Amino acid sequence: MAVAAQTIVEEPRVVLSARGLTKNFGAFAAVKNVDLDVHHARVHALIGPNGAGKTTVFNLLTKFHQPSAGEIMLLGNDITRTPPDRVARMGLVRSFQISAVFPYLSVLDNVRVALQRPNRLSTQFWLPMSSLDRLNERADELISSVGLTRERNALAADLSYGRKRVLEIATTLALDPKVLLLDEPMAGMGQEDIGTVSSIIREVAKTRAVLMVEHNLKVVADICHHVTVLQRGEILAEGDYQAVSQDERVRLAYMGSEEA
Repeated sequence: MAVAAQTIVEEPRVVLSARGLTKNFGAFAAVKNVDLDVHHARVHALIGPNGAGKTTVFNLLTKFHQPSAGEIMLLGNDITRTPPDRVARMGLVRSFQISAVFPYLSVLDNVRVALQRPNRLSTQFWLPMSSLDRLNERADELISSVGLTRERNALAADLSYGRKRVLEIATTLALDPKVLLLDEPMAGMGQEDIGTVSSIIREVAKTRAVLMVEHNLKVVADICHHVTVLQRGEILAEGDYQAVSQDERVRLAYMGSEEA
């Protein structure tokens, strides 16, 4: 009798990992012995109460801070002592809590500026502006992918806060990251923009890893494959959202003891 072949589902590969990640500021331990694995084609959330160490972990991973102890690996390479600019060129790119776009450039020109580095134009300052026209096709693809086509020629200053954050994602994607770190991407957004950005992140994660700090638990539940909960710089719990949301330690420390 023929035996049906079994389908083997492979776990997505780890593209960013930390082992024993620790950061001390004097006598204060902001991050203590954190182990983290971020997988390709997955959205991984880092959550926890204020002061839990989430942004410090981001700063350690992107090398804005040097760890006091531990190891960080990116795409199989040890980046523990690698400077932040080189880490970014290796494919680890982050956004920040405050929107970082050029307000008096158009949406198109903001994206073209971001495209200069991967296209080796960032140091060729003597070239005329027309030399950037070769970037228009890719810029328009990125603008379309985040739903900003109608605002293509608008000044970034004239965009709503939510649309500025969407533009920032487009400029971040212009750097062609392998791992994308998003620091509170939904902060300050209305419900319509939250839905838009959630859809963008879900689409982005089909071809790269996304690690995000996020306080909106509805967003975390909706789009994240894995959740790591921090408390006082240490990992309190991890797993999918359903598992961590039912963990009594998490409920007491972060979500409260009442039903979510």
